[in-house]
Amino acid sequence: MEPINIFNGKTVPLLNDNIDTDQIIPKVFLKRITKTGFGPFLFDEWRYLEDGSENPDFNLNKQEYKGASILISGDNFGCGSSREHAAWALKDFGFLIIIAGSFSDIFYMNCTKNGMLPIAIENKNDREAIAQHSDITIDLPNQEVITPEAKYHFEIDSTWKNKLVNGLDDIAITLTYKDQINEYEKMHN
Repeated sequence: MEPINIFNGKTVPLLNDNIDTDQIIPKVFLKRITKTGFGPFLFDEWRYLEDGSENPDFNLNKQEYKGASILISGDNFGCGSSREHAAWALKDFGFLIIIAGSFSDIFYMNCTKNGMLPIAIENKNDREAIAQHSDITIDLPNQEVITPEAKYHFEIDSTWKNKLVNGLDDIAITLTYKDQINEYEKMHN
């Protein structure tokens, strides 16, 4: 995983509440066996018209939002099924940070385990104010979303903060015990 410390990124608002994992990545696209290649199917039913062309009214298709790495959304983002594919699709599309009013617990964990930072900003007015800016800064060590006008504090569990700041996934953490594991293996072989 790549570390997340101070991150400057382009935003895209999708301020709907209750966006579920089937809306994020419809189940028809879950046939891949790797974590990559899901980006083109992200929000498929919203991004594309019936003829397969891009829906010009959907924010992710608008020119001013192309290349966004920070998605700003409503309450209860990632609800529904526990499919990890939703986090994979968002990351594959280019999102590293999701700001929402709240998250499904399983979706939140799927994000952190895949090197994405989910930020809960409960106040809808604050999220709408953040969404007014095309570029913002995320300061994970100080737990702040920074716009030209204001700073918004967010909470994150210290364990997940440490993993994201240092770019550590579960395998990388296990490998920090490599010497102890090797010593144990020598003793028990």
